[in-house]
Amino acid sequence: MPMDAREIETLIKAALPDAKVDIRDLAGDGDHYAATVISESFRGKSRVQQHQIVYQSLKGQMGGMLHALALQTGVPEA
Repeated sequence: MPMDAREIETLIKAALPDAKVDIRDLAGDGDHYAATVISESFRGKSRVQQHQIVYQSLKGQMGGMLHALALQTGVPEA
């Protein structure tokens, strides 16, 4: 059973409460999403570290209930 966008957002915000999260269903199948996550927690971290934080927040759902997630991360602009 696929994950819905709200569930993905809830998991990310549980790990990054200050995050601004935008989830888009790319194929309309509940299996392929794009996410933009902006959080102050990412400041000073590499893009790889930022992505690892987001993937960890999904609690092992990548590759299972969540097939594909195109991810963009960043810090808030001043």
